This record gives sequence, C-alpha cells and structure tokens, in this order.
Amino acid sequence: MESISAKIIPNNLSFNDIKVGRVFSFEVFVDKALARSFAKLTGDKNPLHLDEDYARKTEFGQTIVHGMLLGSFFSTLVGMLCPGQNALYLSQDLRFRNPLKFGQTVNVAGVVTAKYDTAKIIDIRTTIKDKNGTVIINGLAKVKVRNE
Repeated sequence: MESISAKIIPNNLSFNDIKVGRVFSFEVFVDKALARSFAKLTGDKNPLHLDEDYARKTEFGQTIVHGMLLGSFFSTLVGMLCPGQNALYLSQDLRFRNPLKFGQTVNVAGVVTAKYDTAKIIDIRTTIKDKNGTVIINGLAKVKVRNE
C-alpha cells in the first residue's frame, strides 16, 4: 500500500507566503487495511469499525471508518501543506457530520480564513468530503507558523 505522504509534495511556507482564501487539499482512499492499522496504532478496536457481523446489526448496517482516523488527515494537511514544515499545530476542533463507509476516496481540504500578524497564527477551516461532496467532518485548525 502506497503511503499517503508519497502522493503529497510538501510545502515550506512562511507566514507571508500564506494568503487568506488560499485552499490546500489532497485525496486519500480509505479502506479496511487503513482502519486495521489505525486500530493497531491507537488501540481503538471498536467493533463498529472492524467487525462486519456486529456492525450489520447497528443503524449503519455495516462497518464505518473511525472518525478520528479521518480527523488525523488534518495533521497531514497542516504538517505537509499549510504551512508544511513550519507548522506548530495549536488546536483543532472536529464536528463529525456523517459516517463514511470503507472503499471510498475522500477529499481533505483546508481554506485559510484568518491571519494574526503579531502571533504569526493562521486559522484554517478544515473539511473532509466524500466522492459525492457530502461533508463527513469539518472544523477549525489554529496553526502557528514558526520562524523559518
């Protein structure tokens, strides 16, 4: 399986390089192998995400992707794209809007909505959408752009 970061060309943006309204994004295919890796890494082995027999009896009718697995892609967005290596992640709020079934490609995106010159902090409105444009997760990241 090819890693997600292998598909991303990392940025090294300074605070001045970043403009309000600029959009950063990438796509990732989410499969059950990724969920098993996430479960092994985090210890979150909730059967809703891993056990087809269990999940079939839930309101979803099948396994769904861990919300925090998806939310972790915002770390890739900040640490690799905006601003990239100069990032110091300060906070991230997450709103889980809709479940995601396995075997889909999602779009992970962020738009810079504000810049605070004195502190060198940016706000990034973060969103993950499925192939139909349905919002799966959204939120707001606050990121300090460290000195280069």
